Amino acid sequence: MSPREVTAAAEAKFHDGVRYSTEFFMGKASVQRALGQLVERLEQLDLPYAIAGAMALNEYGYVRVTVDVDIVLTRESLETFKQHWLGRGYLEKFPGSRGFRDTENNVKIDVLITGEYPGDGLPKPVSFPDPAQVSRRGAHGRFLPLERLIELKIASGMSAPHRLRDLADVLEVIHVLKLQEDFAGRLDESVREKYLELWQAARDRPDTDIDER
Repeated sequence: MSPREVTAAAEAKFHDGVRYSTEFFMGKASVQRALGQLVERLEQLDLPYAIAGAMALNEYGYVRVTVDVDIVLTRESLETFKQHWLGRGYLEKFPGSRGFRDTENNVKIDVLITGEYPGDGLPKPVSFPDPAQVSRRGAHGRFLPLERLIELKIASGMSAPHRLRDLADVLEVIHVLKLQEDFAGRLDESVREKYLELWQAARDRPDTDIDER
């Protein structure tokens, strides 16, 4: 087979991706249905939560297709949710895992535990917060505040080489939302220098319209 030849399987995968992306931009993708159902069930149980990851980025205006849900819970809230819902539309990845799968929509739910650390998982000044203290109501549930989301992504990308996408996300958020240099003052001191580095990179893009203030 020629290196340039596209296999039938690869072509089918491409068209599946296009179809999924179209559904996502229309708000009808499986991950969006899964998020809506998860939010409804967490709120029925009165469990504090905060949506994180790409779904939170979408809420703030940086539209990026994703296939899973990231959500911050306390360990106690996770156990309560599992007691009520495991076997009723959700299955653990493996016995005792923090993450689980929405079996109706076939969507992975990644749970980020309050007090634990992003990226390499090692102790650092930035940790996953208590959603009862920080979450903000949005159109589709309760979300991490933008500054906390950016802090976590920078801390993750700085500490784990396999998480460089998190730094790319911050770069794009700065560009799309036109965040300014002084936004660094809203972040933990440990990530401010990296934010400023990413802000400068975003400002230097040929297509940028970020003002220097």
